[in-house]
Amino acid sequence: MNESDIETAKELSAEEILARVLHRDGLMLVIDKPAGLPVHRGPKGGPNLEASFDALRFGLPRPPVLAHRLDRDTSGCLVLGRHRKATATLGLLFKHSKIAKTYWAVVEGGPDEDHGTIDLPIGKRNAERGWWQKIDHDEGLPSLTKWTVLGRYVPEGAAAAPATEPEGSAANNSPPPCGQGSGVGCDSGDLSLGHPPPQPSPARGEGARGAPGNASGETAVESSQTAAEHAASSGRLTWLALEPITGRTHQLRVHCAAMGWPIVGDNIYGNGPRFGEPTLHLHARQISIPLSRNKPPVVVTAPVPPHLHQRMRSCGWNGE
Repeated sequence: MNESDIETAKELSAEEILARVLHRDGLMLVIDKPAGLPVHRGPKGGPNLEASFDALRFGLPRPPVLAHRLDRDTSGCLVLGRHRKATATLGLLFKHSKIAKTYWAVVEGGPDEDHGTIDLPIGKRNAERGWWQKIDHDEGLPSLTKWTVLGRYVPEGAAAAPATEPEGSAANNSPPPCGQGSGVGCDSGDLSLGHPPPQPSPARGEGARGAPGNASGETAVESSQTAAEHAASSGRLTWLALEPITGRTHQLRVHCAAMGWPIVGDNIYGNGPRFGEPTLHLHARQISIPLSRNKPPVVVTAPVPPHLHQRMRSCGWNGE
């Protein structure tokens, strides 16, 4: 699948979805969700992943059901409950943040540090925007994301990114050199919930809110917008492992945009086009599910989809 294919993703045949099963046991399935295909049928119909679940019964009387959701353009590990009791158990594990999730993303620009946290509350942008979210210091829910740099790409002659430190961020120094990172196979990360229908992108920077007490009078919106525009023009890229400790709708996308390094291809919170390439570079790489107190967690890893390969290789990914 290339980036153009994502725009016109079709429902999976029985053979295609069976080939995407990464894990199966008596309680659950973990499948490799393709980018570009929503998990649910939308209000206007159209292709969706659930329409293919009947092929995943494996002898049970009913098809599996979603234990959580991923955005339409997010790829990777998706968990399905095989029966009601299993789905309820999985739902509680997700609700109480017992399931560790790792996402891989390529962002425009990126942090100068190796790792850190983003602690910024997230709330709905407004009632009319559906699933769209924003940083909301007044009414937003606590939202925490850990991040680690796995690799970087800096074009020859590119200028350094302007320093921005949105309120609620924390990080450590000592970045790795270009094309080198901390390696692959991180332990945890998060889920982006929701699946907004295609809509015009908001103005850049709308994902962040002004930081109180800024002596210069510059808001966090303006600061992150400036950094995002600089990152887009500089051509710098960073490959990140993201671990949202909470599971807010669009958390990773909103947090990265608010920090001034939006995810490549994000056409809601970043600089991505409404149609065409690049598409969203966000992948649910690994999930760790503690199903039993007496056994180690079930750890499942999803392969990196082709539309991420080029930019990830430029950041030092070795193909594994």
